[in-house]
Amino acid sequence: MRNALRLAGRGLGRVAPNPAVGCVIVKAGQVIGRGWTQDGGRPHAETVALQRAGEEARGATAYVTLEPCAHHGKTPPCAEALIKAGLARVVIALRDPDERVNGLGIEMLQKAGVRVTESICAEAAAELNAGFIMTRRQGRPLVTLKMATSLDGRIATASGDSKWITSPAARRFGHLLRAQNDAIMVGVNTVLVDNPELTCRIDGLTQHSPVRIVADSRLRLPLTSKLVASAGETPLWIITVPDNDRDRLKALEDIGVTIIEVTANASGLPEMTEALSALAERGMTRILVEGGSHLQASLIKEGLADRLEWFRASSIIGGDGIPALQSIGLERISDAPELDLIGERRLGRDLLESYFLRN
Repeated sequence: MRNALRLAGRGLGRVAPNPAVGCVIVKAGQVIGRGWTQDGGRPHAETVALQRAGEEARGATAYVTLEPCAHHGKTPPCAEALIKAGLARVVIALRDPDERVNGLGIEMLQKAGVRVTESICAEAAAELNAGFIMTRRQGRPLVTLKMATSLDGRIATASGDSKWITSPAARRFGHLLRAQNDAIMVGVNTVLVDNPELTCRIDGLTQHSPVRIVADSRLRLPLTSKLVASAGETPLWIITVPDNDRDRLKALEDIGVTIIEVTANASGLPEMTEALSALAERGMTRILVEGGSHLQASLIKEGLADRLEWFRASSIIGGDGIPALQSIGLERISDAPELDLIGERRLGRDLLESYFLRN
């Protein structure tokens, strides 16, 4: 099952709106087939593994990281494919929370006489597909905040200079995070200051740049920005509010930008709970939020941030530097959001700390 989970991880950032699933088929102590969900969500992991196993699959055991699907969609049910292939046993890490499955795949297998074992490496499987599970249970994607700061929590000097706070090794790992998410989100101020591309620039992964999303209540995104210029190559979505200038909106749409209008909050900014729900409806399961400080602060304040990847450089900028987060309105220490440190990694001269946020 651990092998199947490693295979499943290859699909992160590539299979939305489907889950990233891995499958390993074993017979007489030998692996005879393996697979993972392919780009775009099809074919499914079980289908790939069965094709590789061929006739040898009869009487074998399949280890699958998520319950095989039981419904007819664009492909036949994977549970049905396993039955037809003559599998004797299926070991499942986690039940699929999708209402079209959620036990029905297991029931289908058992009725056909296939032995089923559940909950093997369930915790690891749940973490791997935390985004998919969240879309099914909470109606929004998994939100991971990415911060790259000095040791004293600054993202730029007082003049706005921010290149480069972290080392090449840290920046390279940051691009890997982009490839493992369905979308990157930033606030429009980040675009106005940095004019970023928000693509994945690692050899071998350049074709896997995620959707770029900009929270921009008043459509201030320049038509000359790198994001707009590349909208025809890498999808660009803008989250905004109603009643913007229709000519500007049409100009962006004509270039190929997708406009998502949501309700404005009391500050006139996009209501982020509604925005995340709209992203889930469009198939997004994992969102990496890279900036800015206002957007990340609002997501923390509203309890909408789930993970934090904090890159800390071995440098100090000082109190006049720009802080990583704007105010989240705290008056008491007891109200501060709590985080659980789940991992640390050295990247060149920098440190990456990974956290769960308790919401």
